[in-house]
Order: sequence, then C-alpha cells, then structure tokens
Amino acid sequence: MKICRFIKGNEDVRIGLVTDNSTIIDLTSTGITTLQPLLEAEDGVARLQALAKNSLPRVPLSDLRLCAPVERQEVWAAGVTYLRSKTARMEESDFSASAYDRVYAAERPEIFFKSLPEKVVPTGEPVGIRRDARWNVPEPELALVINSHGKIVGHTIGNDMSSRDIEGENLLYLPQAKTYHRSCALGPWITLGTPEAAARDWKIKIEIQRNGESVFGGETSVGQIKRGFEELTCFLFRSQVFPHGAVLLTGTGIVPPDTFTLQERDVVTIEISGIGTLQNSVTMV
Repeated sequence: MKICRFIKGNEDVRIGLVTDNSTIIDLTSTGITTLQPLLEAEDGVARLQALAKNSLPRVPLSDLRLCAPVERQEVWAAGVTYLRSKTARMEESDFSASAYDRVYAAERPEIFFKSLPEKVVPTGEPVGIRRDARWNVPEPELALVINSHGKIVGHTIGNDMSSRDIEGENLLYLPQAKTYHRSCALGPWITLGTPEAAARDWKIKIEIQRNGESVFGGETSVGQIKRGFEELTCFLFRSQVFPHGAVLLTGTGIVPPDTFTLQERDVVTIEISGIGTLQNSVTMV
C-alpha cells in the first residue's frame, strides 16, 4: 500500500492513501493527520486495508500537490553499496581511490548524514546544483523508511544530489559535496509492506531531459545492492537514537559518464518499479 502527504488548495498538509496512482483517499476524517502512527504501528498495512473499505473522500492527484513523504525523520545515506558506484568514485579521485575500494569490501559501511526533514525536496519542485561546483550529478536511490524502533516499514525514491568534483578533490569535503540547499529529494510517496526479497526485484530507472530531449538514461536493479537492508539499518542505529524514525538512502548504481554534468532547467525523472516516479527540475543554489 502507498501513503502520501499532500496539500489541496490552501488547506493544511493531509495524509492520503494512494489507490491507483491517480486518486488519493483522504484519511483526515479517520483521525490520521500524520504519517507517524502508520509508520510506528505494529501492522500499519492491515489498518490501511481496513480503512480503504470505508466510504472516504477521494481526491484526484491532478487536484493536489504532493509533499515530501517525511515529517520529523532525519535523512541519512549509505555510500559505495554498488560495484558501479565504487568504480566511479575511484575514477573521480586518485587521492581517495583506496578509501572507496576498502569501504566497499569492509564490514562497516559508509553512512553519512544527508538532510533535515524540512529541507527535503518533494516531487515537482527543483533540486539544486552548487554554484561553486563544476561537476554535478543526480544519484537515483531506493530509500528505506525506518521507524523509531529500527524496523524497516516502507520504501520511497531518493535523489542524492552530488557535486563530484568537490568530493573527488578530497574525501573530507564529502559534506559539502552531498549536503547543501536542495540536495535531497524524496517521493512521491511511501510504499508499505514490501519485504526485502520482493523489493530486490524492483528496477531503478533514470532519465535526464534538457530542452525536451533526453541527454542521459540508465537502469539498474535494487538486487545489485551489495549489503542487506537490515545490515545497513543496524549500522545506522548503532549508538544512535531516532525518536521520530529515519530515512536511509541505499546508494546508487547508475552513474552518468564523466563528461556529463547537470545544467539549470534539466529535468530529472527517477522511477522505481514498485513505488512510482520522482521528478524534479534543476536550479542553481
């Protein structure tokens, strides 16, 4: 089942149940006003299935604006989880090559902070590229939605925007390359109740359009992620507490060629087969 946050007109943010990718069931009248009770529930899917049988207001997707499917959760990210990602990082920096090679095979994964929830960009709004960077790329990723108890309860789509020239210059510049205004997009909603084995059959696709023409496209499989979802979650929660839960990006397996960099007004479309489509234009920040 898929749940979302949305705004209709000048109303406050509401929680919706996505029925067929074109209609939202408004859950407001049931007392559900945030994602939190559904993500923290023992069986949020069963609760939603019961609610879906009721006569509740339905809103066409075309009549509303989707918000990022995150409320008070911190957003973190795992790096170098695909072989392709390891190779790309080693190619971008002779200085740091051995570090990327080692972390791919190490017991401990690379995990870093990505975004505060209020800074996350929803589908339909622009992601950013840094003014002081020359080589900017999107990173299409599966994102794990984790509740406060460390349980993976859902999945969404993430775009981990990156300035590769800044990161490649020195590993210590990673926070500047990864964490800046409009550097993280999530959406369009959260898919609940999918076990890891099923999620690993999903396909991840990306297309970048410039002036209405495709300038890059790629595809990979969630199954190519080297580390298990529970493994990544366990490391995230080590010596950490997330009272509102967390979202964890799981790394990218699609890397544009070294000659490619994003430009303003490009449109980035990321699709994950079991979730939906996240689409953002590009702006300079």
